Amino acid sequence: MIDFGKITGFEWDEGNRDKNWDNHKVAWWEIEETFFHQPFVVAPDPSHSGQETRFYALGHTKGGRLLQIVFTIRDTKIRPISARNMSRKERKVYGQAAKEGADL
Repeated sequence: MIDFGKITGFEWDEGNRDKNWDNHKVAWWEIEETFFHQPFVVAPDPSHSGQETRFYALGHTKGGRLLQIVFTIRDTKIRPISARNMSRKERKVYGQAAKEGADL
């Protein structure tokens, strides 16, 4: 899957960065910090992958906000595409993963 040990940071498209705030009130720093908290559940998103592979992640911020994030990897950087609060179904999946000790 993804070797997060080789990731060196984040790459932002300014449009996506602003869009996440405008549409879902998710700040760029909330998205970034979610990648550093466990549990963090990642899966491929083949139905939305076009020219590059997309992934979706379920995680939480330092403040406990539960987020669903769509991203891709470009070279050694995570490029967030979108983020929003988890749906009820996603919260259930995330809760189960937390019970099972899921992580990267």
